[in-house]
Amino acid sequence: MSKAFTREDDQPEPPVVTRRISSLPPGTQNLMTPDGAQRLREEFARLQAAREQLLAAKGDPDKPQKLAAIEQRALLLDDCLRTASVVQPPATPDDRVRFGATVTVRGADNTQARHRIVGVDEVDFDRGWVSWRSPIAKALLNASVGQRVRVKLPGGETELEIVAVAYE
Repeated sequence: MSKAFTREDDQPEPPVVTRRISSLPPGTQNLMTPDGAQRLREEFARLQAAREQLLAAKGDPDKPQKLAAIEQRALLLDDCLRTASVVQPPATPDDRVRFGATVTVRGADNTQARHRIVGVDEVDFDRGWVSWRSPIAKALLNASVGQRVRVKLPGGETELEIVAVAYE
């Protein structure tokens, strides 16, 4: 058999680590809350420590894959933090919905829900945190307590009444 068809080593290729392409349209600011930026900085520091531990470890056959996963997440966090525009809550909060607000709304069926308007890198649906670019956040931004807003959702259009606005 020709040497051209054999591999020099039998080790699997390490995964390729690539930078992400932003989910934001070009020229759009990457808004982030102060606590969101802090959480990402803390996660980045934990990843750096885990990377150092892994580099020092001997005999782990999955080391290249683990390192690649850490590197991929670290690159993502670095991009998020590098491009972030941290938005402070208003100095004198009023009853107007702004970025970072936690908004309590009442639907047509009289049920209430809470949504916190955060950056695209902070979204957590389980906690009710929605991106400022989402349809519900776009409808709520700049509205006031007592105001009704119409929201176009995939399931159809609905009307929500703003019951309360708070800032963490």
